[in-house]
This record gives sequence, structure tokens and C-alpha cells, in this order.
Amino acid sequence: MKRIAVKMISVFCALCALVSVSAVSAGAMTFSNNVDLHCESVLMINTDNEQVVFEKNADEKRYPASTTKIMTYIVAYEHIDDLDNTKIPIKQSVMNQLKDTDSSLANVAAHVGSTMSAVDLLYSMMVPSGNDAALTLADYVGDGDVNKFVDMMNEKAEELGCENTHFQNPDGLHNEDHYTTARDLYKITTYARTLPLFDEICNTTEYYCKGDNTPLITTNYLIDSARGGQYYYRYAKGIKTGTTDEAGRCLVTTGSADGNSYILVLLGAPYKMGVQEEYYTFIDAAALFRWALVELQMQTVKSKETPICEQPLKLAWGKDKVTLVPEKDLNAIVPSETKPENIVVETELPEILEAPLSTDKPVGKAVVYYVDSKGGQKQLLATVNLVPIENVNRSAILAVLDVIGTIFKSYWFIVVILLILLIMAIYVIAAKVHRSKMRKRRKVKKYRNF
Repeated sequence: MKRIAVKMISVFCALCALVSVSAVSAGAMTFSNNVDLHCESVLMINTDNEQVVFEKNADEKRYPASTTKIMTYIVAYEHIDDLDNTKIPIKQSVMNQLKDTDSSLANVAAHVGSTMSAVDLLYSMMVPSGNDAALTLADYVGDGDVNKFVDMMNEKAEELGCENTHFQNPDGLHNEDHYTTARDLYKITTYARTLPLFDEICNTTEYYCKGDNTPLITTNYLIDSARGGQYYYRYAKGIKTGTTDEAGRCLVTTGSADGNSYILVLLGAPYKMGVQEEYYTFIDAAALFRWALVELQMQTVKSKETPICEQPLKLAWGKDKVTLVPEKDLNAIVPSETKPENIVVETELPEILEAPLSTDKPVGKAVVYYVDSKGGQKQLLATVNLVPIENVNRSAILAVLDVIGTIFKSYWFIVVILLILLIMAIYVIAAKVHRSKMRKRRKVKKYRNF
């Protein structure tokens, strides 16, 4: 019951986050920068207001490699009630499935014939990216059928609104029909981060499973101060790496400093075993974090006291215009040197507003765009409701006159008037004809009397 409640809360939180994405950014927002990127697909989002600040090919299908395990974590977590006390048998038959696959492994094979706790297997899967742990969890949750577990993964992807994702396995080994996008992977990760232990596990650099003397070591040099060397970036945390020849290097990570936080999805960095092994995902991630954390900042681009426009008004005594302002302060991530001329506002309003108006009732919307100083294409920043700056009462006299005027101008009123005029015209004509006939009859009668 507790696990069901946690799941429901997690779904709600994830959906709220995804709704915020559409409400705040509603379209691609890519601030210009001088970062020399190596990755084929990139998506960077501020986690404080869920605003996209940079993207590149975010909706192109890519092989995700071991970032797949983020979804594997979700499905395993949601189907295992007690992570600490659930003991999972380690089968040789499962280990045999990874033979000759060049898989990244944890130390799961050392426990064949025994058991491991579910939580130790989650650490084994996420920290050293153990395919053996991923397959063991999938076999256990799927009741011995890994394909059943993969079906759960695809069902969850659909539930989370992923439009270009399909899984074929729980570990990320290459398959032509196993793919996702940077944007879908963001949705998956956003949900995973609402689950207990996920962030903690993904930010662990060294972990000992029960009974092991050898620690699990993270594959994520970006967060490993002891082993990361030139790739270590002090402001980064988590989340998951992935590498195959076909996928290239992949990475999902976060970065935070000075009250600003970002999540970053990188797919398709150059890699080929023994030929091109540079960690371009870490290089790109650090460069993008430096740019965003230094050159972008949260600003109030339009406050709730900022007049946006004056709109024609009717039915208010002595007032034919009303000033409109944002319903609330509009805060957005923008370059730190943003000037008023970089912010463009377009309104969506009726041609004429009608009293009464209230300061707490929206009358339309303002669409806010950012345009860089180099005259680039305007990019959608946000939308905000517009409200009148003051309450406006309706004039009863003007309202009555407006109703009368509306009646006089209405189609049916004109039709009725025309019908009346037509009837009157017919009556007049008929009356004339009748009088003419009567005169003729009187004349005939007169002559007959002679």
C-alpha cells in the first residue's frame, strides 16, 4: 500500500513537472553560446522552472546505450515492495545471456547460487552500469521472462508521454529497434528523480554490496573527484552514462551552483572502442554547465505591475480604455545581460473589452519572446495571463443603451423591420387596389341608376 502511494505521488510530481515545461517554454528555446559541441543530440533544462535553455536535435531518435537503465530502475523500483529485504536469486542462466556481449559488469556473478538484495542490485546497475544487475532485476520482476519486463518498460514510457521511445532490453545493449530521444529521456529521468533513492544511488561514486570486498566504482567521471581527473566537474551530480559503438557516448546529468540547477541530456558523442575513446559527453557537459551557470540567470522579465498594453473598453462610465498587466510576475531564465529590447511581447486579446472587469479575472494573454542582440529569430519564452490594472464597474445606463443598440443592429431585428415594412407596403398596395375597385363599382352602380 505504501509503495502504491509513493508511485501515485511520483506520477503526480512528474506530470506537474512536464506540464510546467509546456506552460513555461511551450517551444524550443535555445540561447546562443560559444560551446563547441561534440554530441549529436542535446537537451538542457533549468530544473527550477522547467525551462528549456538549449537544445540540439532533441527529438531525433538515438540509441540510448546504458541510459536505458534509468527506465529499468523505474520499473524495478515500482514492482519490488521492500528493496532492502527482498532477496533476489542470482542465476547462472541469466549470467550466461551476457556471454560475448562485451557488457559492462558489476560483481553479480560472484553471487551465483546465492541472493542479493534488490537495493544492492540497483546500486550494481546504476553505479558501475552493470548489465548483469539489470538483467537479474528484469528476470526477477518479469517472473523469469525478461521480455515481460521489457513490455513494462514500454508501457511506462507511453504512460510518461514518450513519443519516440521503444525498448528491446533492460540494459541498453545495441538493437536496431531500441531507441529514444533526448526529450523522451528527459521525461523518463524527471520521473525517476521523484522516486526514493534514485538521486542518491546515481550520485554514488563508490559502493560496497553486502558480502563484497571490492567496491562498485562509478562510470561517471564527471562526479568522481578521486578518479575523474580532467573530466571531474565539481558542480555536477549523477545521473547515468552509456556507451556502445552504435550509440556513441551518452550521458544524463545535473549541475547546480548559486541557486540555479540544470538537467542535461547528451546523446551520440563520438566513440569507437580502441579508436575514438575520448569522453566527449563529460567535456560537453562541463562546458554547457559553465556557460549556463555563469551567463544565464533567473530574471523577472515582466512584473505584475508592468503595463503591457491599453485596450479599448465599453460599458464603463467616463472610461474608454483600460491598462492591462501580467497576472503575476513572469520569471524566466535569460542571458545575464538581457536588455528590455531583447524582450518582445505580443498580445492575444478581444478587440474591445467589456465592463465589468476584475483584477483577478484574466481577459487575455501575453506571449513573451526573447530576441538576442544580434537580431536573431524570436524565440518563445513564456505566456502569461493579462488582467486589468484596476477593477472596472459597469454603467447600467450604458449597458441598457448597448442592449438597445445591439438589438437595433442585430440581424433578426433588421429582418423583422423589413418584414413589417413589407407587410405595410402590401397593406397599402392592397388598400389602394381595394379603394380603386370600390370606386369603379360605385361608378357602375351610378350609371345603372340612369
